[in-house]
Formats: sequence, structure tokens, C-alpha cells
Amino acid sequence: MADKRDYYEVLGVSKGASDDEIKKAYRKMAKQYHPDLNPGNAEAEAKFKECNEAYEVLSDADKKAKYDRFGHAGVDPNYGAGGGGFDGFGGMGFDMGDIFSSIFGSGFGGGFGGGRANPNAPQRGGDIQTNITISFEEAAKGCRKTVEVNRVEVCDGCSGSGAAAGSTAKTCTQCGGSGQVTTQQRTILGVMQTQKPCPTCGGKGTVIPNPCAKCRGAGRIRRAAKVEVNIPAGIDDRQAVSVRSQGNKGINGGPAGDLRVGVNVRSHPYFERDGYNVWYQANISYVQAALGCELIVPTLDGDVKYTVPAGTQPGDVFKLKDRGVQNLNGRSKGDQLVRIEIVVPKKLSEKQKDMLRDFEADLNPANVSTLNDEKKGFFKKKK
Repeated sequence: MADKRDYYEVLGVSKGASDDEIKKAYRKMAKQYHPDLNPGNAEAEAKFKECNEAYEVLSDADKKAKYDRFGHAGVDPNYGAGGGGFDGFGGMGFDMGDIFSSIFGSGFGGGFGGGRANPNAPQRGGDIQTNITISFEEAAKGCRKTVEVNRVEVCDGCSGSGAAAGSTAKTCTQCGGSGQVTTQQRTILGVMQTQKPCPTCGGKGTVIPNPCAKCRGAGRIRRAAKVEVNIPAGIDDRQAVSVRSQGNKGINGGPAGDLRVGVNVRSHPYFERDGYNVWYQANISYVQAALGCELIVPTLDGDVKYTVPAGTQPGDVFKLKDRGVQNLNGRSKGDQLVRIEIVVPKKLSEKQKDMLRDFEADLNPANVSTLNDEKKGFFKKKK
């Protein structure tokens, strides 16, 4: 654990980087090292997980503040570091909250140190984050996915006690099990009596003389776990799903944190999403546009027939109602919008060319004159 890189270094940003700079750096690295773009590359996968872990902390204001103050120990329970007390007097080693508490009672301690949390109290586990990539259809219809995450769990070697099999924690001899030690210090206000967490047991009141070999007395270990994730219909690219209680396990019987799954959606070869609507481009011939035709249109629900009316123009759009993506927060669905494009053949035989010339000559003179008038009007405006 001690060889973890600095999270700012991982994302390649300075400690004073803004939220937008951190987000931009993360997106760039996540795209660079994404497993889908680096299949079978263990080094890229490790870097991908590393930048996810860094972004999980630096994108959360509370976690970032703890990390800036205490480093990895402030956000990773495996480090076993606490918050520490008031230290604004050049390392003199006393806590102003303790001093005022000893003079006026416990109610005055919170203004200087905010009070110390009971190390034996239940604590919620930390949230974790991962990413998955799904298809366009899976995003539209919803799906279930299994993701593998690394999370902190209760050690199965000691059931979380931290003590080796056949042994138990012992009462701390330095504090007598109170978790606190009392010291006296001469100050400008006279001799002050202060209480601090016991340095031997860390304020727990007990010590583990024979720690568990598997977790080294921490009672918790980090391991890989598989989690089933329900991806709701209608989710879009770069949105996320939260899975309750699938994050790091809590301490002292506290609740587990959550798992946040970022969703990346692959592009589709011929569908394009626009909110809950879906666009599709249908290419037809000049003859089909002029005479009308029956068109087979693919949709998210399968192929449907549509009758293209005679005289359809390039760029015309028709709508297939309720053939789009399901609304993420409701039962309604978007539409499928079909844009018509006329395909002009690039190579024609002489016979085909003659037929087109005859066709043009046989056009309604009124239509031809109208076209010519439009052209004249265009060039007149250009002049």
C-alpha cells in the first residue's frame, strides 16, 4: 500500500488544479488506457484502474479535502491513519480543544478540534467506482452486467477481529482500556491537564499481541469481487449507476459504501441518438423518390415497412412514432426519425444516359421553365 502514487501525479495535474482540469485529465487518461482499446494489455488495465481510483477521490470535495490533508491515509482505511488534532502551534504537541475542555468541560472542545471520533464506533465504508462499456441497443433496452471491482472486505482469516486464530485482543496496559492518556503541561495559563488518544492502542483501549497473518491485524483486506449491475433502459453515454452497499465494507459493523458504475456507450453503425429520439438515414434512388416505394426500415424493435410517397425530396424526414429510446425515468419512448437521401449513380451506360436525356426532354415544359427561372433568379442575385 505504501508504494501508491500521488493521485495528482497519476492524473498529471497540479495540486491546485480546478475541478474541470481534473475531470478533463481523467477523461483523457481513461480513454487512453480503457481496456476496450487495449485488449490483453495488463499494464494499461492497471493504469486505467489507477486513474479511476485517483478520480474517485479528487472529484469528491470531501475526500479531496481529506486527501490533501492526510494523503492516502485520509481516504484509504487500509492505511489505518486518523485525523489528528489541532497542530497550529509549531508542533508543541497539545490540543487547544483538550485544554479548554479540561478547564470548562467537554462542551468547549468542539470549537477547536471538532471532537474526536470514537475509534470503536461503527463507520461507513468508502464508496468505490468502476466503468463498463455497453452497446447502443443495451443502453436503449437496459441490461444486466457483471463487473469486477477491488474493494475492502472483512478479513475471513480473523472475521474482522485482527487477531490470529485462537487469540484475542488484550486490554491496553498503557491506558488501562480507556483509550485515553492524561498528561500535564505547564503553559502560560498554568499547569494544564489534557487527554489524548493512547499512542499504544490508537484510542481503541485494546492491543493485538498476535495479529492475523492474512490482514496483519487490520481486520480488513482488499480483494477482487464480482457484482451484478442492473443497467436501466434509456441510460446514455457518460451517465452512471449506483449500486447500494457494494462498496468497501464498513468498520466495526458499520454499513458498506456504494459502488458507482460509469457507463460508456458504443456508437452504432447506422443509428444516432438525439436525446430519446433515434436518427436513421435511408438512401433511395431517384426513381424510388419520384415514383414512391415501400421501404424496409431497421429500428430498435426490428424492421418495419414504410411507404415513401411519390415526389419525396432529398432531406425529407418522416417519423416512426415510439420507435426510439425508452425514457430513463418513465415508460414513454422517443421516436425514430428517418432522413431521406437520394443516391445519384456515378456510372451510367450510354443507353441509360440516352434514356435520361429523353426523360428530361419529355418533362412538363412548365416544370422546366420554373426550374430555369429559379436558376436565372439565383444568378441575378449573385450578380
